[in-house]
Amino acid sequence: MRRRTFIVLLGVVSLPIRARAQQRTIPVIGWLHTLSRDRSAPVVAAFREGLRAAGYVEGQNVAIEYRWADGQYERLPELAADLARQKVNVIVTGGGSPAALAAKTATSTIPIVFAIASDPVESGIVQNLARPDANVTGVSTQSLELMAKRLQLMGELVPNASAIGLLVNPKLPITEAIKNEVRRAAAAMPVRIEIVDASSESEVETAFAELTRLQVRGLVVGADAFFYDQRDEIARLAARHALPAIYELSGFVLAGGLMSYATSLPGAYRQAAAYVVRVLAGVKPADLPVQQPTNFELTINLKTAKALGLTIPPTLLVRANEVIE
Repeated sequence: MRRRTFIVLLGVVSLPIRARAQQRTIPVIGWLHTLSRDRSAPVVAAFREGLRAAGYVEGQNVAIEYRWADGQYERLPELAADLARQKVNVIVTGGGSPAALAAKTATSTIPIVFAIASDPVESGIVQNLARPDANVTGVSTQSLELMAKRLQLMGELVPNASAIGLLVNPKLPITEAIKNEVRRAAAAMPVRIEIVDASSESEVETAFAELTRLQVRGLVVGADAFFYDQRDEIARLAARHALPAIYELSGFVLAGGLMSYATSLPGAYRQAAAYVVRVLAGVKPADLPVQQPTNFELTINLKTAKALGLTIPPTLLVRANEVIE
């Protein structure tokens, strides 16, 4: 009787052990994102869609270990190191270049796929787009190159403006490159650029007060995950200060911002998922060129334009991919 009881108990104890062993047979994706879980829900959904298109379903034949920095860049190195210690099969980074750089610092052996990066070469993530370094590849959003285009679009919206503001985060690795790109574009326009910094919630409010003091007539918001995390507040402050602004992503416009010009963010995460699938199949990241977008989306919020007392030029409306009325 005691022997039978022992055998039964042994079977009960061994069940979780067997379950864990089975779980280890499926690949594990490490997810490192600059923002919070709630703020990233749409891109997580897009990434899962990309996996499902290739036959991978989370919880069935693939697992995902999530790590969220909640908008705090300083947390990224330790979160990346934790994923490296877990020996995941591949690390996916999102929310811009800082997450990709943290993952690259944490491991030189685990494959890394960045879902978005403003300028992978300028940021130091890879040395070459056609043939990336060692264990890193991904999707570039060309945010740096698009800064000049956003300034031009703002110039079309407020053609008589003598000054346009540029909001940047000094903690972002490519901030100086953003400034230089906008200055170069402004040199061909009859406008001066006023640059203000913000890297915390309190500094964002102070920055808008400074922009008002500088009497800018329009604003270009720099590409940055922190700003995207603060999109509701930034859109509110732009409205309160009656300041037309153009942003990196359409999420700002959905939050009440005026205008955005960018690549499709969900599309970038679906592209990243396709690369992850290839890496899991054994393809080396160095053999996967960094993908660059070919389609760009102009989104305009007419409700916000009306509240600002602005008339959107027909030349902009006809080019818009989405108009919110």
